[in-house]
Amino acid sequence: MIAAPEPGLSAREIIERAVALRPVLLERQAETERLTHYPKTTHEDFLRAGFYRILQPRRYGGHEFGLPVFLRVVTELARGCPSTGWALSRTAAPVLQAAGVLGERAQDEIFGPDGDFRAAAPAVPAGGARPDGAGHLVLDGTWPHASGAPYATHCVGQTPGAPAEPGGPPVLFVAPRRLWTVLDDHDGVLGLRGGGSHGIRLEQARLPGHLTLRAALLDLPVEGGSPGSVLHGNPMYAGRAVGVHHSELAAVMIGTAYAAADEYARILPASPLARDPARSRADLDDYQRHLGEALGMIGTAEAALRRTAEDWMETCRRNVVGDAPFTLAEDDRLALTFLNAGRLAWDALQRLLFRTAGSRHARDGERMQRYFRDAATYWTHAGPSMAEPLAHRVGRDRLGLPADGIPLIP
Repeated sequence: MIAAPEPGLSAREIIERAVALRPVLLERQAETERLTHYPKTTHEDFLRAGFYRILQPRRYGGHEFGLPVFLRVVTELARGCPSTGWALSRTAAPVLQAAGVLGERAQDEIFGPDGDFRAAAPAVPAGGARPDGAGHLVLDGTWPHASGAPYATHCVGQTPGAPAEPGGPPVLFVAPRRLWTVLDDHDGVLGLRGGGSHGIRLEQARLPGHLTLRAALLDLPVEGGSPGSVLHGNPMYAGRAVGVHHSELAAVMIGTAYAAADEYARILPASPLARDPARSRADLDDYQRHLGEALGMIGTAEAALRRTAEDWMETCRRNVVGDAPFTLAEDDRLALTFLNAGRLAWDALQRLLFRTAGSRHARDGERMQRYFRDAATYWTHAGPSMAEPLAHRVGRDRLGLPADGIPLIP
């Protein structure tokens, strides 16, 4: 057992810490974009606040709060800086899979003596793997878009199966930081420029077999429970990954939309009317209505996020106690609801707030432009591109038709 840094920390306190950091992150936005990842001072703030350990098992020095608490924190951080919220969510959430499907020996090793665990988790299988004949897997290749890599201690990645098993599931692996390097390739992107979505490179890296698993991240073997749910006595570690992935994206998008609403409310009183300079746009009914409608949509998206996170936790519980398995169909349903929450927030930001803020606020260096760029980049991500196949799969399942043949990623 590893003692948590603050064993008495409550869920309310950790959420309040995220709220308190919002003004600080707001001031660091430009620096975060310039660095392509959040600065070391922010990383140190997160270490002190315990954000990396929100979902981590208590056995290994974590706080073991549930998914609803984690998403509240991510939303608040993204409201201060979308890139920062993105990177934090992408490195702190993969602990659910690492602590879920791997055995006790592997978990003892990856969490080490102090529980210091942050994982970059590129979603798409890449590189290559071969057994060395001595119980190790030799990994070689580049894994692109490993968000949060600059401060990660591990990589939770996937690679196509070894040649001996062609056509089977990929190999899921957890590689410690000493085995890989971060590439300087996160440039030229439209938005989320500070998200730290660098590629990582493994060169003939030998990984012990117990740190690998023949399983796809999009279809983890958790029905009826998992090694982690037994080890930690918590059903949360027997949940599927696709819904969690979409919950993170939605939380970042909702936080970004709230940030845009904050900026909209700030700039309206500072925007004098051309024909009546003594008054501002804040005095006009149309702009008041735009802001109110946007806040209503974002609030609805947040309500869906919170409720679906609770539903995900309950689905994990039913899975472990034997009431109902956590099937691929359940994961599809939850993921689609999370995705729709993010889509509603995106619509509020781009249709109401950015469109009516004025072209002056679409200039370089303006926060409203940054929020639009960040949100547009989210909308081009592989996650939202799953909307059509997820809807297709959910519809087929409701009709009693097989849906597992429809891939989420081409």
